[in-house]
Amino acid sequence: MSYKLAPSILSADFLHLGDAITMLNQSEADWIHVDVMDGVFVPNLTFGFSIIKQIKSVAKKPLDVHLMITQPERYIKDFKAAGADILTVQYEACTHLHRTIHQIKEEGMKAAVAINPHTSVSLLKDIISDLDMVLLMSVNPGFAAQKFIDHSITKLRELRTLIDEHQSKTLIEIDGGVSMENASLLLRKGANVLVAGNAVFNTPNPIETIHQFKTIIWE
Repeated sequence: MSYKLAPSILSADFLHLGDAITMLNQSEADWIHVDVMDGVFVPNLTFGFSIIKQIKSVAKKPLDVHLMITQPERYIKDFKAAGADILTVQYEACTHLHRTIHQIKEEGMKAAVAINPHTSVSLLKDIISDLDMVLLMSVNPGFAAQKFIDHSITKLRELRTLIDEHQSKTLIEIDGGVSMENASLLLRKGANVLVAGNAVFNTPNPIETIHQFKTIIWE
């Protein structure tokens, strides 16, 4: 059984972002994870449309775009135009989540929902079958290089049970504090996609690190 690795460019050297994208193109990474922050929903600012368009112009892997912004429904068409292949919105930021998910799908993107560490998995019960993916935040969103919140393992098991009960094909993505030390456990507990930022970019040889992630044995 295979899984997908989505290195987060939030941990890349922004002065050499083009080189980071080229490296990911050459690596065994499956997706490129792009965290969009507005300084309101989370206390940080990151990538805008023009930067994502530039990334898309050289990226050979799908762009996995995670919106940590208020009123994300206002920008769905813009992120499609910028190059997003997978678009994730925060549960906590969406008043009309069902409508937003279907707006994303109507634009031809995969639709995903992220939940923060304090948000119960059970709140996704009525929407789970409409989702292509759930992004389980295992740190409080807003900054890179945070410590993994251990309770996320319990939430991961709960989410896997919910998906299986609904016989859904929804993927589970984990973001925050993912490392070589906990990756095998996360995969055994039901994760399908691992987002790794600091664990990839803060190593001497990121391509080799990505290879090590992709050859983890967990079954």
